Amino acid sequence: MSEREKTTASEPAPASAGTESTKETTKESSTVVRDKGDAGYAKELKPRHIQMIAIGGSIGTGLFLGAGGRLAQGGAVLTIAYAICGIFAFLMVRALGELAIRRPSSGAFVSYAREFLGEKGAYITGWMFFLDWSTTVMADITAVAVYFHYWKAFADVPQWLLALGALALVFVLNMMSVKMFGEAEFWFAAIKVFTIIAFMVIAIWAIVTGAPVGDTHAGIANITEHGGFFPMGIAPVFALTLGVVFAFGGTEMVGVAAGEAQEAKEVLPKAINSMIIRIFVFYVGSVILMALVLPYTAYSSNESPFVTFFSGIGIPHAGDVIQVVVLTAALSSLNAGLYATGRTLRSMAIAGSGPKFAARMNKHHIPYGGIIITSALGLIGVVLNAVLPSDAFDIIMNLAGIGIAGTWASILVTHLAFLRKVKAGEETRPEYRMPGAPYTNYVSLVFFAIVVISNLTSASGRWTLALFVVVVIAMVIGWYYVRGRIDGNLLDEMLDADAVDEVEAAK
Repeated sequence: MSEREKTTASEPAPASAGTESTKETTKESSTVVRDKGDAGYAKELKPRHIQMIAIGGSIGTGLFLGAGGRLAQGGAVLTIAYAICGIFAFLMVRALGELAIRRPSSGAFVSYAREFLGEKGAYITGWMFFLDWSTTVMADITAVAVYFHYWKAFADVPQWLLALGALALVFVLNMMSVKMFGEAEFWFAAIKVFTIIAFMVIAIWAIVTGAPVGDTHAGIANITEHGGFFPMGIAPVFALTLGVVFAFGGTEMVGVAAGEAQEAKEVLPKAINSMIIRIFVFYVGSVILMALVLPYTAYSSNESPFVTFFSGIGIPHAGDVIQVVVLTAALSSLNAGLYATGRTLRSMAIAGSGPKFAARMNKHHIPYGGIIITSALGLIGVVLNAVLPSDAFDIIMNLAGIGIAGTWASILVTHLAFLRKVKAGEETRPEYRMPGAPYTNYVSLVFFAIVVISNLTSASGRWTLALFVVVVIAMVIGWYYVRGRIDGNLLDEMLDADAVDEVEAAK
């Protein structure tokens, strides 16, 4: 925080110095440091919404579609990649959780970067996050289109048209109230969790009984008789990490949702702490079961591994039912993507580092400007589905993976800057903290750097890095274009009436 920002956080402004309790609140609670980007939002997300957003954010298209292609490329060793990436994803979200509990904000890590790294840090963080989710939106509409082609009735419908329909549906959902978003995400996430649990129960039964699955039988032989745990060697662990990071993309969503939560400080710790269990049970557990019920050669990047399994066990229409479920999983991720980017773009627009149009809100307290911008860019994904329908998902997924790694790295750097303020006696850490910090921050940053560099090991990865270089150049040009209009006092111009509201609410 700058000296001006520290003053805002620790001293009451004359305009709000109406009561002694207000003064005490302003002195003692860092929550009165408020970002103007949060003004106008409705606190309508309930605890059950936050819990399911945390779950839904960490279970998405990366597992329901991407795991099939990655299993086909690397075999059972994929479980190691999921476990390692899962640990670092959890450390990142704990760092974010510490910042979010200190000051819940819909601007989330962009707002925190603004506070501790300045406007340049907020600019980089915000646009990396936008790269992450705008490309994820493209990947999700691609996944929806691929899923629909499972049914013969949609076989002749162009993939781009199905992708456009998915984008339009979720756009409408996001333009309604945040409560509507929360309800949609709650049920989307509930369906995903139920499906994974059902898969795990039936898969364990199949393994124990040696039940027939397709042309083989479930059991350890699907690993031992098909090249073992490392059928392609250890190299795929590195080559597949970016796709695995993409699978965990969305875990940071819980930080964005905190700004519109009714009881953020009570709900966030529970939602975040349970994430590591979900990662190891749902991701690592599911992938190892997939490797046991079918040989890795049975999976494909063009079909959900869940559908591959349920279609192979002989239960009538099981594949159709699961196909509907994985379709909702893609819609859930798409829903979350538009939600998050709309709010992040608004935070940046108010600061002057994003398009002015993104700052607009409708009567439902929805940042419709940012949502429209992301949806418009989603049309690039529609074009990709028309031009390169077979490669669209992988191309977009890798670029989104770099955006995710960059966003997570910026969260960790922001947290390090916060810790330096703590060490200097200028900030107080909340009781809920990132374990092992700051050392775990540095280890995590090194890991994410390795993940990005690992793209050099494949031709598609090198193309992804080349595209990312273009993105970086665009960001640099953009910075010099907007830096003159950036409002450096955004955090100094907090409405001290917020402090009064908090005191009144506490009475």
